[in-house]
Amino acid sequence: MDASDSTRLLRIFTPRRLIVGAVLLAAGAAAVWLALPETVETVSLRRRDLVRTLALVGRVRPPSRAGLGAERSGTVREVRVREGDRVRKGQALVVLGDREARAAVSQAEAALTEASASARSAIEVAQNELEQAERNLERVRALRSQGVRSEQDVEEAEQRLADARSRLTAARAPEGEGDDPAAVVRARATLEAARARLAQTRVTAPGNGVVLTRSVEPGDAVQPGRVLLEVALDGPTELVVFPAEENLGQIRVGAPATASADAFPDSTFAATVSLVAPAVDPDQGTVEVRLAVRDPPNYLRPSMTVSVNVEGGRRSGASVLPEEAVRGLGTSTPWVAMVEDGRLVRRDVGVGLRAERWVEIRSGLASEDGVVPPDGSPELGARVRARSREGRSD
Repeated sequence: MDASDSTRLLRIFTPRRLIVGAVLLAAGAAAVWLALPETVETVSLRRRDLVRTLALVGRVRPPSRAGLGAERSGTVREVRVREGDRVRKGQALVVLGDREARAAVSQAEAALTEASASARSAIEVAQNELEQAERNLERVRALRSQGVRSEQDVEEAEQRLADARSRLTAARAPEGEGDDPAAVVRARATLEAARARLAQTRVTAPGNGVVLTRSVEPGDAVQPGRVLLEVALDGPTELVVFPAEENLGQIRVGAPATASADAFPDSTFAATVSLVAPAVDPDQGTVEVRLAVRDPPNYLRPSMTVSVNVEGGRRSGASVLPEEAVRGLGTSTPWVAMVEDGRLVRRDVGVGLRAERWVEIRSGLASEDGVVPPDGSPELGARVRARSREGRSD
């Protein structure tokens, strides 16, 4: 090689030409790399049990809450209970002044005793007169047979006997359906009325329960209609919650639930939906739901705040995907992106129960189909190569 050849080579391999060659080489490599399909991670259907729950907040509902008041005006003499006291049916809780009512009862009792004694005496007298008239008639008839007495004497004796029977019948005459004489019945009615007026001076418990509120003290003047005490009557324990109306589809009568009182969060107890109200509250957009508690814990109190998880659905061995892998949830056409013939395509699916960030897939997928979650996913139609995601825990 002579000097002129060396000069020509140096001209060919100038820095500019070297740079251009390098760029062309890099562009070719990039084109090759871009032509390769993108690797995407996929998930497949799994089998698992799903339980959907609806978390709600409510209160312990007293079976019956009675507001108690006096039936008559008066001054309170005693208040025998306080808030939280247990009471039994018929127990006197508030006592009004009752001196006049007691006196009326005593007077009526004496009148009944007198009427009963008079009635017994009248019956005894009438009975004696009847027996005397019967003996007299027998004697007159015997004398008539001997020709000593006339027929007219017999008729008069018979009339006296008939009169005696009438007086005995009148003395024994009952009033109404009872067997007591009329005077005794009237006296007893007077006594019952007096006792009823005396009972009106007592405010009594209509059943077993717990005193919730007390708004009366000894010495207070009270009138009918004023609530003096509120009592929560014993009965089946119920919880009441008010879910939004859009949750109605998840609640059914008989659905099991788990509840806990906010005051005792570590203790839970079972409940069952017993009533779903037939109407929605138009102002609040909620519906009343009641739950029966078969074995209530001892610490439950009326109106206590409770947290309730109502079972809204259950599937055993459902085919599921992670919630984030299903697109369009909440719309009429949920779908997934899946790898088919080396490209990312859309596949509509039918969904069912959603719970614990899993979605039940009812149609549209086979167990071997790989679904690409949206996070970092390429556009539909892109060339992709699937790689199953492993190590994902249930």
